[in-house]
Amino acid sequence: MPQLARKLRVTDYFTLGWGTMVGVGWLVIMDDWLLRGGSLGTVLGFAIGSALLFPIGWVYGKLVMAMPDAAGEVAYTSAVFPRPVSFATGWMMTLAYFIVCPWEAVAVGRIAGYIFPALDSMELYRIAGRPIFLPHLVIGLVLTALLTVLNYRGVRLSATFQNWTSFGTLALFILFIALGASRGSRRNFPPLFTHTPFVSIFLVIQIVPYFMTGFESVGKAAEEASPEFGARSFFRAIWMAIVVGAVFYGVIVAAVSFVAPWHQLIGEKFMTAVAFQRALGARWIVNIILAAALLSLFKCFNGNFVAASRLLFALGRRAMVHTRAGQIHPSYQTPSLAVLLVGLATAACMLLGDAILVPITEVGSVACAIGWSAACAACLALARRAPSGGITLSIAERSVAMFGLLVGLSMILMKIVPVVPGHFTAYEWLALGIWIALGAIAAAVRGGAVQ
Repeated sequence: MPQLARKLRVTDYFTLGWGTMVGVGWLVIMDDWLLRGGSLGTVLGFAIGSALLFPIGWVYGKLVMAMPDAAGEVAYTSAVFPRPVSFATGWMMTLAYFIVCPWEAVAVGRIAGYIFPALDSMELYRIAGRPIFLPHLVIGLVLTALLTVLNYRGVRLSATFQNWTSFGTLALFILFIALGASRGSRRNFPPLFTHTPFVSIFLVIQIVPYFMTGFESVGKAAEEASPEFGARSFFRAIWMAIVVGAVFYGVIVAAVSFVAPWHQLIGEKFMTAVAFQRALGARWIVNIILAAALLSLFKCFNGNFVAASRLLFALGRRAMVHTRAGQIHPSYQTPSLAVLLVGLATAACMLLGDAILVPITEVGSVACAIGWSAACAACLALARRAPSGGITLSIAERSVAMFGLLVGLSMILMKIVPVVPGHFTAYEWLALGIWIALGAIAAAVRGGAVQ
């Protein structure tokens, strides 16, 4: 069988994990975050939610070292659970990555319209009361086409793009945070919580899985590691991605709350940029923030595109969906058809416009929590098989994996149990139902084994 190109290094895996995790939510829907928790509630929500993910990150590091397979959760669960469980896990994780792609394709049009207001014209239609502008669609479609071609032509091109955009984002982030910090005031922080402290923090923790999804994408490109790559480096890349992601979110929320009275800016388009502009009284700081946002958008879009296409490829290779999705391009050594399918689906979904931005945050959180829970359960099940083909875990390590499983299950329950604040509405249930139905159709039309 043709093999995927083996060209990735430790830096590439870090930028894939962190870059897939951090997009432009910190610019586009900062007001939603702060309305959930308040300034302190949101910072604590991201800090606690991120800390709860460390055991899950440890489990993924252990699993990817033992099974460097592009199938990720599909491979882990296939080793111990029935095939339907493995397919359901892989299909949910595919949603967690894929849904970010149209999110970013829509967001780039919004950012472009903020920079050039003339682009907010030529309205085509409305969804949920939100206008869909032709220039926004064109920009999103062009970016989608660019990343599709980039990933079709080779993983080294994609990784280089990911590295430049990731480190460029970090550099600009440090610059505008440092500039803004000199003009802020502690008087801007109140209200510290928008509900009771517990509810405020809880409502933020509910969305952390969506905005921290990405560290586990390292495993989806595990088959593309360079020949000299050490297996333990997978572990380091995953942990670096979680730590840097947690620090990034905590700092940006604290900075926005510090530089301007955030509660007066609710409803402003791109609240983060407006807060810094008011603090410094200059437009140029907005340009730096928007440049950082565009770079962050590109890397997040590309990282999730890579992860989604690899999972779809792995499902096709295992004949869980149509086997043509498991084909590898003979020259570029990329999962070419899976890449094209993700690109086309992204273009179709972005036609829903801004209406998809906040609801998919909720659905994506549950989808990735399902995948995380399944991975932790697979790790524990594999430990029972040791030393005959399983993973050897100490008592302490089993406790870590068990805690990760409990965290994942809790994140699922707090979104689907009706009595819990912030639970799914009819729109989220509808979106999840549509994805499950598509999965049933995909499983029904699968072909035979890939030759």
